[in-house]
Amino acid sequence: MDLIESLFYMLWRGIAIGILISAPMGPVGFLCIQRTLDKGRLTGLYTGVGAALSDLFYCLLTGFGLSFIEEFVERNQNIIQLVGSAVLIGFGIYLFRKNPAKTLRKAAIEECEPKKNILGGFLFTFSNPLILFLIIGLFARFNFLVPDIKFYHYIIGFVGIVAGALGWWWLVTYLVDKLRGHFSMNTMRLINRVIGIVILLFAIVGIVTSISNLVSA
Repeated sequence: MDLIESLFYMLWRGIAIGILISAPMGPVGFLCIQRTLDKGRLTGLYTGVGAALSDLFYCLLTGFGLSFIEEFVERNQNIIQLVGSAVLIGFGIYLFRKNPAKTLRKAAIEECEPKKNILGGFLFTFSNPLILFLIIGLFARFNFLVPDIKFYHYIIGFVGIVAGALGWWWLVTYLVDKLRGHFSMNTMRLINRVIGIVILLFAIVGIVTSISNLVSA
């Protein structure tokens, strides 16, 4: 692929990964939503920024860790994609069945403090290293780590991840702020299930694709 095509390849995959990492309504999602409802949109958005930075850290850790086995990835790309899709299926089922009320925490009312809220969002997300399994699954599913991609392509890819994550938190805080009078736990449960189904669909497509490639090889 040419330069522009390869940059676009990494950018849109990075954005998709950033959104899918941030979209599941786990504890940090509810913390962001509650801060938006209790203290205003800016406070919730700063919390999302912290979560996005933590996601980027785990993505960099995963990317640099797998970069040492590029030859293995090249030889076993279909198998890795198959395993990654299986991981996504487990995560999707978990998300679909999860009750959001169990992770919702009550936050004290205080003024917006950017550094404090960013740090809180970062630590809240960083404390859950299981996100690595989701990242590995997404990297495999979207073929994010491929041997013929140059270092500067990965910079674009990681920029896309940050952009996707920040875009998601911007959208969440915007909608919560606009719909604060109509927000309920049932809405969050529905969002969890919709996102879980989307992840399952991505995983199923990945499994079908990888099996087809293995059979035709």
